[in-house]
Formats: sequence, C-alpha cells, structure tokens
Amino acid sequence: MICDEQLVQQFLAGNRDSFRQIVEKYQAYVFAIIFKFVSEQDEAENIAQEVFLQVYRSLPSYRLENFKSWIGKITVAKALDWRRKKRKYLREELFTPRTELKIINKQEGNNPEDIFLKEENRQKVWEICKTLPQIYSRAIIKYYFEGKTYQQIASEEEVSLKTVESRLYRARILFKKRWKGEK
Repeated sequence: MICDEQLVQQFLAGNRDSFRQIVEKYQAYVFAIIFKFVSEQDEAENIAQEVFLQVYRSLPSYRLENFKSWIGKITVAKALDWRRKKRKYLREELFTPRTELKIINKQEGNNPEDIFLKEENRQKVWEICKTLPQIYSRAIIKYYFEGKTYQQIASEEEVSLKTVESRLYRARILFKKRWKGEK
C-alpha cells in the first residue's frame, strides 16, 4: 500500500488518480468524525464532500506531516461550520406555523367564506404533517400544535435537545417545500 506522502507527491506531480485513492482511504475516517456532529446521512455526505474539496484545494500547501491529523482538522472545522450555520437557521426560524396561523386568524372575519378558508388551511397543514416522516411530524405537532418546549419533547421522545432541534429544523424545511407544492 502506498503511504500518504507518496499519494500526495503523486497528486502534486499531476496524477489525479492518487486523490481518488486518498478519498477511498480516508472516507470512513471523515464520516466517523462528521457523525459525531451530524446525525443525518444527507448532511454528513454534503459535509464530507466539502471536506474532500477543501483537501483537494489545500494539498499544494500541505507540509507532509501527519496527513491523517491534517484531514481530521479540516473535517472538524467543516462540521463545526455546519453546526454554526444550522444554529443560525434555527434562530431565524425558516417557517413558523404558529405565526402563519395567527396571520390567518387575524385576516378572517366571521362570514362563512372566511371560516371555510381557515378550516381549509388548517386541514392542509395537518395533511402535510401526515406526509412527513413520523419523527418530523411528531416534532412539529408537539411543538407547534401542542405548544411543548424543546425540553419537553426531548424528554418524551427520549432524545437529546440537539436531536429535537435537528428534527424541527429538518421538519420545517420539508414542510415548507410541501406547502409550496415541491417534493
């Protein structure tokens, strides 16, 4: 088996196949690190892709010392960046059904047409919730419709607070796409 330094030198000499070998050698290591920060497969794959893209770009400046540690540092940095971005989105609340339902309630009057539209929108919200994966629909229903806190949901579901945050984040994204008619 070729050592890391040889693979790097071959890559720098123009052998692009050596980078594929680097990826194959370290992909499990990179995923193991990422899964300590991220539990969703799709997100982990995106972060891993970013890691190897950064490795590809940075190889010319690599100083031939402990390659595995170098890749590990890049991986941790990318995973932390992802976590920071995720927290930002959670704070901004991509979609808040509570707000949406309050707007609907303020706009309606007491005439039959308004009551019908309100019920139709409420029904659409429930129908969309039913189409979401169960872990996401439970999170949305408990948080938005039952008014439970993240801590209460975490306790009931026997998961961490971070897991609840993650589920609500993903649920909002899926809900928003389905509300707009996307798949």
